[in-house]
Amino acid sequence: MTLSNLHRLRVAIVGAGPAGIYAGNILTNAVADAGGSVAIDLFESLPAPYGLIRYGVAPDHPRIKGIVNSLHEMLDAGTTRFIGNVEVGRDIALDELRERYDALILATGAIRDAALDIPGIDLPGSYGAADFVAWYDGHPDVPTEWPLDQREVAVIGNGNVALDVARVLAKHAVDLRPTEIPDNVLAGLEASAVTDVHVFGRRGPGDIRFTPIELRELGEVPDVDIVVHDEDFEGADPANATSNQLKVMLRILNGWRTRESIGASRRLHLHFYHSPVEVLGDARVEAVRFERTEPVGDGRVRRTGEFREIAVQQVYRAVGYYGTPVVGAPFDAKAGVVPNVEGRVTDAVATGDTDAPAIAGLYATGWIKRGPVGLIGHTKSDAMETIAHLLADAQAGVLSAPAVDGDVLDLLDERAVEYTTWDGWLALDAHERELGATHVHTRERVKVVPRDAQVAISRRSQSEHSIRRISASGALVP
Repeated sequence: MTLSNLHRLRVAIVGAGPAGIYAGNILTNAVADAGGSVAIDLFESLPAPYGLIRYGVAPDHPRIKGIVNSLHEMLDAGTTRFIGNVEVGRDIALDELRERYDALILATGAIRDAALDIPGIDLPGSYGAADFVAWYDGHPDVPTEWPLDQREVAVIGNGNVALDVARVLAKHAVDLRPTEIPDNVLAGLEASAVTDVHVFGRRGPGDIRFTPIELRELGEVPDVDIVVHDEDFEGADPANATSNQLKVMLRILNGWRTRESIGASRRLHLHFYHSPVEVLGDARVEAVRFERTEPVGDGRVRRTGEFREIAVQQVYRAVGYYGTPVVGAPFDAKAGVVPNVEGRVTDAVATGDTDAPAIAGLYATGWIKRGPVGLIGHTKSDAMETIAHLLADAQAGVLSAPAVDGDVLDLLDERAVEYTTWDGWLALDAHERELGATHVHTRERVKVVPRDAQVAISRRSQSEHSIRRISASGALVP
């Protein structure tokens, strides 16, 4: 296969978050620039697209969710076919996809919580931040109720996810009514007993992993006092900041040191130089034991031997995400990624050979490729690298033509898989917006949470004639 016949290229992408959508768009444009065309199928385990943009961003962050508009335009262009509610490894095997496409790109991301290996972390009342985020974002695969019946809560972590979790826990539900927060979540937060949220970081203020906008938003939450401690700020001078971004954040934090309490009904406490060593409790969480740390330079800290116990009745660990493996694909369980070299998947884990050759036609992009670090912009540049290698392999004749003819939708129909399409998403999107417009608290949308309800609404709009099929020549047809 060479660039001169790229019009025959058929590619499957697993994962319809930003990583998968960017990869499809970049591939489409690159092939078009070469004078060809490509048929792309974008598989997603959820009925709706957008991944963590829909199910991993706090509902009071409309600025971040604005990225949905550009993702919508990419999918609405008609060059990529969205196939939702299909679990690879359950509804269709990875090998069944590989034999139907020239190439397959894994973009499943990282949606699970990274582990925090300390005693007591599994006590009742201890949760992963990712699970809580999924709940308040209306993910269909988590319970619709969440226990918010305790007053004092700990959030362990010093990144943006930790701040999101802390802010949602501390914020009064009335201030979330204008957002697209699901009704069941709003009801849960309205009944919340939380009064004090403690955020703990192992390093100091000069090594936080927040972004300025996230940090500033904490101080703007109505009826919430911010509490910081002078002992954590030795050497935390904005003048010594290593970047303008850090300088801004240190100014914000130092400003809170002199900010008078407003006598708020809720408090958000920020603790630095606290390394968790044990979650305490008999039948459930009662406290967390921390060891104080101190800086040694270059962002590193050392233990001091000073221990403190802080009473809390719930703990949320926000220490990172962990990659989502795909059944049938290599997976490095230690790193939480698919083993790869610049997006070309290898079998290094199985063979033990770090120089293992690439598996022809199998690629990765996004967090499943490089781990859960970086922002949306990094995801786009990351996809460009992967697509460049895919096209180089196509040009070099490395890719094998599909061994099985026909449309993958025929196989899914035979198995009675209730897949959803782009037209189905447009119907679900319109339905949620209508729910928002007619809601007692008018909002942009009200999310439909149950999976079966999402699928039913989506599939009602999917007549046989509206589902695009793959023609004999390998092109998408209306």
